[in-house]
Amino acid sequence: MDIVAAGQMFKNRFGVTAHSPARMRNTLVFVRRFLLLAAVLACVAISLPASDLPEILPLDQVKPGMVGEGRTIFAGDQVETFDLVVIGILPNLLGPRQSIILVQLKGDKVEHTGVVAGMSGSPIYIGGKLVGALSLKFGVFTKEPLAGVTPIADMLSLPTGNPLPVAGPLGVNMPPTGVNAANAGGASSAVQMAAASQRYLLPTNWTQLAGVPGNAYLEPIGSPLIFSGFAPATIRQYGGEWASYGMVAAPGGAVAPQPDDAKIVAGDMVSMVFVQGDLSISSACTVTAITENRVYMCGHPVFGFGATQMPMARGRVLTTLASDYESTKIVNAGGVIGTITQDRTTAVMGRMGVAPAMIPVELSVVTPDGEKQFHMEMISDPKLTPTLIGLVAFNGLTQNTVYGEGSTLRLTGSIDIAGHSPVNLQNMYAPTDLFVPDGTMVATGVQTVFARIFSNPYETPKINSVKLRIESLPERRIARIEDAWAETTEASPGQAVNIKVMLRPYRGAPEIREVPITIPPQATRGTTLRVQVSDSDSLNRLTSQFEAQGRLGSLEQLISLLNRERSNNQLYVTLLKPTPTLLLDDKEMPDAPPSELNILDQRPIPGNSVLLHESTAGEWSVPMDEIIAGSASVFIGIK
Repeated sequence: MDIVAAGQMFKNRFGVTAHSPARMRNTLVFVRRFLLLAAVLACVAISLPASDLPEILPLDQVKPGMVGEGRTIFAGDQVETFDLVVIGILPNLLGPRQSIILVQLKGDKVEHTGVVAGMSGSPIYIGGKLVGALSLKFGVFTKEPLAGVTPIADMLSLPTGNPLPVAGPLGVNMPPTGVNAANAGGASSAVQMAAASQRYLLPTNWTQLAGVPGNAYLEPIGSPLIFSGFAPATIRQYGGEWASYGMVAAPGGAVAPQPDDAKIVAGDMVSMVFVQGDLSISSACTVTAITENRVYMCGHPVFGFGATQMPMARGRVLTTLASDYESTKIVNAGGVIGTITQDRTTAVMGRMGVAPAMIPVELSVVTPDGEKQFHMEMISDPKLTPTLIGLVAFNGLTQNTVYGEGSTLRLTGSIDIAGHSPVNLQNMYAPTDLFVPDGTMVATGVQTVFARIFSNPYETPKINSVKLRIESLPERRIARIEDAWAETTEASPGQAVNIKVMLRPYRGAPEIREVPITIPPQATRGTTLRVQVSDSDSLNRLTSQFEAQGRLGSLEQLISLLNRERSNNQLYVTLLKPTPTLLLDDKEMPDAPPSELNILDQRPIPGNSVLLHESTAGEWSVPMDEIIAGSASVFIGIK
């Protein structure tokens, strides 16, 4: 259309005549702008990608006997198809109005391997329409190719409104423009499942129809749990903590990011990254559908955490291992391409784009033969991070070429928490005669501290970094307190007194240590003071009980309590007097005034306080190059 023709069109449309030249000029300007806008919109329309999300087949149209196909990867990056036939619909199997489609897989590969760990999420089509995701299988010790399919409508019902994280370290691969863009409805929340290994018993009539034993059950298809840099002993030590979530430990690792990592389609694999760096841990599922920047996968939960944040990476399949116990895919984690944001009953959902920030961890292992350092990052999660830090510490120590059993281990380090004082770590761990690796005690100690921080009821901690140093010392270095006594049974206020302690080292001769103490000048004459000679556990037990009862008021108070805990390579001598102490928040208030005690006698002790029957009049410690265990008491009268 040229300008003259456009002008004539607008003349006819708006009644513009040749006798109004000013209006004609204004009209022509308007036409030019109109045509320019139309051209821009045409270009935009051409650049928008067409959706390749197939049409959805509703659950009420799925009938027994229907023939369909699934898509997954058995090896390499090639998505392959397998045939299937619908056996029937299991109504309300997962919960109210959450049904499962029971199918039988067909084809040489699936009949050889059975349902494979890592196939969960494989998209299922009937007549070219998307039905749902392969998600459930029959229990272990069966390769019968029977499986459950989660309807696609239940997967697309996951919440989509949670915000993306602030950009963290991201691989070189960003998603290409318009990856599988399409509209998908649904915003209802799915019910969170407590554990991915939940079992669903089949009614008797269904077991007969499927040709399986009467006590058969369906359970979520396992997800390959890929350890890289971890020894089999480590996986055995911690495997049980992951198996409860239906994860199958498998070899694999991480590969360098590639330019096409983000170019995923239905049937490809994606990995959930828990640890990356010198050591790596990840799990993998198959992609069911992609709409806009949302990636739907698994067809069941991995942990059932609900809203979550963990890196989403490309999964690269090496091969598929067939097993009568449980067949599994061997998957390497590729470049990070986004964030897992939802982990719920019917699916896991991720968003393409930025990755969440992770916790940098530095681990140094030192022995007389040398030092090794490890650098890695791990996700920040109240349930997973304590386990991950324990696993990393154990593996980094025991699978180190400079490590040997029978050594005493000294742990030092720090946990940097945003907006708070750092948590200082210091303790020693002696080997035992128990049939467990010596490094177990170190890992458990670190894991316990992290669990105490993450489980605090005051605020969500943001951990900036973790530094751990584990030093291996020759021999079993531990000494037990056998006896203690004072050089005198009576003393005057301000007098110095030597406390003698008999220590018996492991398989060694007893030795005596002297600890000089001073009676306080203000000590009351005629009273008796108790001297407690002890290890760290005896002194820490009270503060641990104080924390367990929820009597603190903030995370900073918890950190203060952690930093005040005594180290087990010190010999402690505490002078106690028979006056009450009030523990309030994270503070000790010795010699509590009678007025306060009278108030406490009249009403229950405040929820953030504890009343003790003794007060500390002094505390002394002697650094030792060994672990101290046991306690003893000495009594001194004040004359």
